[in-house]
Amino acid sequence: MKAMLLEAPAPVETAPLRAADVADEALRPGEVRLEVHACGVCRTDLHTVEGEVAVPHLPVVPGHQIVGVVTEAGPGVSSDLVGRRVGVAWMAGACGTCAWCLSGRENLCPEARFTGVHRHGGYAEHAVARADFVYTLPDAFDDVQAAPLLCAGVIGYRALRLAGALAGGRLGIFGFGASAHIALQVAKHARCEVFVFTRAEHHIRHALSLGAAWAGAPEQPPPAPLDRAVIFSPAGEQVPLALRCVARGGTVACAGVTMSDVPSFPYSDLYHERTVRSVANATRADARELLQLAVRIPITTSVEVLALERANEALLRVKRSAASGALVLCPA
Repeated sequence: MKAMLLEAPAPVETAPLRAADVADEALRPGEVRLEVHACGVCRTDLHTVEGEVAVPHLPVVPGHQIVGVVTEAGPGVSSDLVGRRVGVAWMAGACGTCAWCLSGRENLCPEARFTGVHRHGGYAEHAVARADFVYTLPDAFDDVQAAPLLCAGVIGYRALRLAGALAGGRLGIFGFGASAHIALQVAKHARCEVFVFTRAEHHIRHALSLGAAWAGAPEQPPPAPLDRAVIFSPAGEQVPLALRCVARGGTVACAGVTMSDVPSFPYSDLYHERTVRSVANATRADARELLQLAVRIPITTSVEVLALERANEALLRVKRSAASGALVLCPA
């Protein structure tokens, strides 16, 4: 199969992904093979390619927002899955037996495996996944529109939930891209008044077009104190900025897999029972809930399609925040 292969982490400016012919993986028990129709480009892919997310075995095919059709079922998998359109997300597997898995927190499983890191991902013509970690996709979304929901959408939904934003109130969103543009729509559905903090003019315009009540630079004070905030930017310096905007008892949730160091800040910024918390991965329940909610809202994903061979270009644009919404790669 044709794939974009990472052989050694390097700055994306050097075009580290190489177009290659990669042998199809043999199916193991419990697995399915997909013909990939679309794969969303995620900032976590960028961190993987540049070496900020450790990859245990190289080479590897990145990509974890995969939409495709099941073409083959492995041993122990019902043949009824063959021919179905499904999605594959960041979580590729969990042990199912540890304390975290048994308490509904499989996203924290020490044995968790991730698509595009521990196994080949979706920057390719085919992909293999555990059958119990694929998702039936709503017919309301075509392949390209569905792809960003599988990570950008899901992690945004979990971040909103952990921040308490599904209960409404004033919400601050720091950073605006593939995940945040979906999260804003979920937050609006939850009757939040949404303030967006971003420097790029095209992101400000996009946020306002989706219903943000206000949009401005991260250093600007919002029109009113926030009840909670979600930081999508990988910028640690935005944590104290968000805390200063959050009212007493508010929560700041950090949605990124990686983030630069958080600078020191006075205890008074945290006092009055403010909370800072991280968001790590997402569970299958999160994904199923978000996919159902996406139909009810309905969510509109802002998408630009690029050919698979332009994966390096797509990642560079993500790094430079030069895309409105999400970028999606499609094999020829």
